Amino acid sequence: MTSVDIAANVADLARLKTLHNGTKQQLTFSDAEFERRLAGLRNIMAAKSLDAVILTSYHGIKYYSDFLYTTFGRNYALVVTQNSSTTITANIDAGMPWRTSYGENIVYTDWKRDNFYYGLQDAVKRNGVTPSRIGVEDDFLPGLTRDKIAAAFDSATLVDVSQDAMRQRMIKSAEEIEVIKHGARIGDLGGEAIKAAICEGISEYEVALVGTEAMVHEIARTFPHREIRDTWVWFQSGINTDGAHNWATTRKLEQGDILSLNCFPMTSGYYTALERTLFLGEPDARSLELWNINVEVHKRGLELIKPGAVCKDIAAELNEIYISHGLLPNRTFGYGHSFGVLSHYYGREAGLELREDIDTILEPGMVVSMEPMITVADGEPGAGGYREHDILVIGQDNSVENITKFGFGPENNII
Repeated sequence: MTSVDIAANVADLARLKTLHNGTKQQLTFSDAEFERRLAGLRNIMAAKSLDAVILTSYHGIKYYSDFLYTTFGRNYALVVTQNSSTTITANIDAGMPWRTSYGENIVYTDWKRDNFYYGLQDAVKRNGVTPSRIGVEDDFLPGLTRDKIAAAFDSATLVDVSQDAMRQRMIKSAEEIEVIKHGARIGDLGGEAIKAAICEGISEYEVALVGTEAMVHEIARTFPHREIRDTWVWFQSGINTDGAHNWATTRKLEQGDILSLNCFPMTSGYYTALERTLFLGEPDARSLELWNINVEVHKRGLELIKPGAVCKDIAAELNEIYISHGLLPNRTFGYGHSFGVLSHYYGREAGLELREDIDTILEPGMVVSMEPMITVADGEPGAGGYREHDILVIGQDNSVENITKFGFGPENNII
């Protein structure tokens, strides 16, 4: 076969496919839950006079369809109109996106450049929509991709919906809270496995592997119908505790080390966390003093999380405790954040963070952490990073439930 023949055959291959391979699988949530979410998005569309929404973020697509893509340099989307929701996925994934998502699916092939955008057009046209205004997620949309979407719909104006969708995700349903509670429970199991593995001479990464394995096995037992992916542990020691997001290294644990235990079970795209300060052996006097100060902030923060509290007011009051000890400059980040469709590479619900610049009022259905942290520089007395982390659910009856059960403070975590 000549190169001309090959080119002709490739030209004849379909730009788009329907790949209903197998049968739809059990999703993380009920059909009613996905319809509830889509109804919320369609309310946003109506308020903004949008004919369609093209979601391109991990969290946007996952929240409204249950499909969590693996990009490898390809584009993915969920196209929502008032009557349909359709994932646009790459041929390399075959029928898996359709099997694991709510709604319809269009597969685009590699046989011609920009077939992804052709798929977006098809998803809108097959519903008889001629859009003049299309919603997009400007907080997670590269400029080049945005330009190509605009060119594909050259008679439409692109309008940002990312902040409205984020505010919708901030209020969790009962089904979501159930998944989050399982995540907190699994994080505690990972923490116990890590605590049992800690000993002098073991490396950070070996401890991290122990915690990850324990959590993955329990996730598989609890959610046998979903993919097993993305669960991880950050286990840090000594100077490596200075940052909250420092990955495990080959450093071996030594007597007297400050330790940071950080378990992150990922249950179908839903992040939970357990974070604790520990010591291998008795801490010195200054380390113990600093640890107890951070525990004092943590305990007060747990008391302040309640319906009607304002995020920035919580931060302001906790700042006063650090100020009284001369430690405010040692604080490293905000006091807590929202939980939901979230990972270390997608999904921040930035409107619900316990920081000085956030005026959101806590209300039923919100799930937030309390996680104060201070860092003392290497060479100073008590050097290291100190942090605790609990997850709290604000119930529909205005109750507040702490779903983290792993003990914190010196009375629990001196090994």
